[in-house]
This record gives sequence, structure tokens and C-alpha cells, in this order.
Amino acid sequence: MDKNTQTEAQQKKKALFFQPTNGYDRLAEGEEALIQAYCQGYKTFLDEGKTERECVSYAIRLAEAAGFRPLVRGEKLQPGDKVYRNNRGKSLMLAVIGRKALGEGAVIGAAHIDSPRLDLKQNPLYEDKEMAYLKTHYYGGIKKYQWTTIPLALHGVVILRDGTSVTVRIGEDPGDPQFTVGDLLPHLAGDQAKKTMGDIVSAEQLNVFIGSRPYSKEEGSDRVKLGILSLLQEKYGMVEEDFLSAELMAVPAAKAVDIGLDRSVIGAYGQDDRVCAYACLHALLELEDAPEKTAVCVLADKEEIGSEGVSGMQSAAFDTFMSDLCDSQDVPLKACYEKAFCLSADVSAAYDPNFAEAYEVRNSAFLNYGVCISKYTGARGKSGASDASAELVGKVRRVFAENQVVWQLAELGKTDQGGGGTVACYMANRNIDTIDAGVPVLSMHAPFETTAKLDCYMTYKAMKALYIDG
Repeated sequence: MDKNTQTEAQQKKKALFFQPTNGYDRLAEGEEALIQAYCQGYKTFLDEGKTERECVSYAIRLAEAAGFRPLVRGEKLQPGDKVYRNNRGKSLMLAVIGRKALGEGAVIGAAHIDSPRLDLKQNPLYEDKEMAYLKTHYYGGIKKYQWTTIPLALHGVVILRDGTSVTVRIGEDPGDPQFTVGDLLPHLAGDQAKKTMGDIVSAEQLNVFIGSRPYSKEEGSDRVKLGILSLLQEKYGMVEEDFLSAELMAVPAAKAVDIGLDRSVIGAYGQDDRVCAYACLHALLELEDAPEKTAVCVLADKEEIGSEGVSGMQSAAFDTFMSDLCDSQDVPLKACYEKAFCLSADVSAAYDPNFAEAYEVRNSAFLNYGVCISKYTGARGKSGASDASAELVGKVRRVFAENQVVWQLAELGKTDQGGGGTVACYMANRNIDTIDAGVPVLSMHAPFETTAKLDCYMTYKAMKALYIDG
């Protein structure tokens, strides 16, 4: 084959083959500085919002600083109006009213702000051999052994007998005490080592150590427990019965940090799915002018346990919010839904060469290759999936190309290896065209997850492009 023929073949390959390349080879001039600046804000969001309640509170502060106000039912809304609704302090919906009427549809970014954790049981405090513990019930899909021997913080709210709401956040500030779940030393772990991974630590062994100092020198039982309750009463006005009306959780105490000598990766708790929640939120807050279609951001709760309940994506709370927006323009809700578009912004599994056997490499997501589109989710035979149409994938590809968004397309692992779900199916069930896209994550659902900064930024850039272009 002569030189000219080789050149022709190479040109034909370039024109015909699909050959994704590393995102750093495709960045525009000056874009790397934008990535770093964006990720600084994102890390702050992670540190400020380790629970869904904290995410909502912090997001509202950011939104109000950007000119958003609570939506008033019955008001008439104009293009450019910025409104939000706080759903019981655990989920949040925001909108920027577009130039076109809501009968022409809306562009929705939907992410979730709950993450796997250890919830305290309603009667959690006990003493055993003069050591005080808190019983937990794990929330979401976790590898239980990963939650032992790491520093934990306590977050949440307690509703006292008189109705007073008390916020608890212990273990985050300098000088705060922290907590931990113990594990068995290797010298005595012969029997433990014979167990399967799921049984190494049982759910009922995920007990948070909270103290060991007796209240006084007087004889008697539960002196350590009494000491703990005395401290809680002094600081929060609590008695033991108040645990019954509390939502308290143990979460990793570590802060969000840069990972790697090149600082290209972020390590933190709760990046599934706060990495996409922040992208949707930040993109919406940056809309200075009215977009063509109304732009909506949904920060939902309870995705990790099926999106159930009043703050989950299956709740009518979202329909009520959208209905109030539509009523402000005398538009039927169903007319808005049938022309709406939703990006279900949720994470995907990043290819990990240390566990290559779990992935199908031709259809995997890679760090630094950009926001990951997932045409379908679900498990095995696409069970429980929302499967986007070819037309919808084509539309998203076009918008991303026109806005220089670095993107990739993948599915979560080998076909029969596992799978996962998002809020996409609940949006699609509302007759809203929906597709999944988000950030590839390493060590998903672990107490410390990792994401590439480039992918974080490109997910934000993707969401902003969709908000603007409709």
C-alpha cells in the first residue's frame, strides 16, 4: 500500500470511525481555569450539604442571592421570573420562566440529593459493658464493611417534646468530637475472614460508638448512657424520648479534597448524586436572561430507596409545582409535559482497570471523557429502565456538539453484572421525554467517592446548554 492510499485510509477512518478522545485534548483555550473555579464551588457545596436537608438549605441561600423568591400560588409569572418551592426542607424545585409559554414545554434538570448513610434508629442509645453506642439502620445500597473504622459525624434534626426543632451537626468543625463504628482486629478475625463480603459486618453491628465516661462515681447501671444524655440535654435540651421524633444520621466526617498529584480528581462523600445536583443548580442560577423555554431544576430526595414518599420523585409535589407554574399562564399541565424535556442528571460507573472484569469496555464511561449519556438504565434485561428514543439521543448530541460539551455514552457495567436506577422512569411516566446523563464515578456508594473535575464541569456545561437551547 503506497503512502497516498494510507493517507486516504486514515482520513476515511477519521471520518467514519467513532473514536472518543480524552477531554483534556479537546478543551477550549482558558477552559481549564474555568474547570478549577467551578470545582471549588462544588467542593463547598459538598461540605455544606452532607444531608438532603443541608443541601436544600444551602441551595436556597445560593438561589436567593441570585434573585430567586418563593413561588406564590395564583400569581402571574412573566419571562425572566425566578421562583422556587421548598418541599418540607428535604427537596427543592426552582424555575426561571422562559419567553415561550409553558404550553410549549419546559427544560427540566432532575437530580437527587440523598446519599447512602447510617440513619439512627428511633430508640438508638444503649450501653454495653460501660461503652455507649447508637443503633443504626443503613440507608441505600452500601457495602457495610466500608463504614467501619472511619471518622463519622452526626447530622440531622431533633423535634423536642414542645415542638422545638433543633439542628444537630457534630464532627465537622475544628475541635468537634467525631464518631466511629468498630471492626474486629485481624488477630481475632479468623472466623470473620471465612465469611462472604456481605456478611463480614452485619447490619446490627453497625453501631456508632459515642462515649465511655461514667456520669459519676456512684454505683449503678447505665452510668455512661446517663453521661451522654446529660451532654445532649445541656447542648440541645434533649431527653431520651426525643430520639423518637428525630432524623439523625452518621455520615463520613471527611471534607471534599483534591486527589492526585495533578489535582485532577475530587474525593468526597455523597458525590452520588450531589455532583449532578450542583451542576443542575449552578447552571440554572447562572441564567441571567429569560431562556427560550422555562428552565426547571429539581433536587429530589429518596432516590436511593426508590424515590418514594412526599419528598421523592414519585411524589405529587413536583406535579403541584409544575401545575402552579402552568396555572400562572392558563396552560394545562398535560400540554406542558407532552412537550417537555428532562435530563435525569445522575452518575454512572467510571471504568476501573483494577476491576476490569465487571465492565464491558466498549460501552463503559471513562474519567476525563466528559459527561456520560446513558440511553437506558435498569438491570440485566433493562428491567426498571427508562429507555430514551433515538430522536432524543440525537437531539442531545446536537446540543452538546453546538456548545462544545465534551461527552461520552455508556451503560453501567456488563449486561448481567448488575445495573442501577435513576429518577428517569418517574419523569418518563409523566409523558416527559427523558434521558439520563451525568458524571462517571469511581467507588460509587462508598463513604469516599471520586470524580474527575473535567467531567464535573462538563456536566454543568451540558445542563446550561440544554437550559438555553431548549
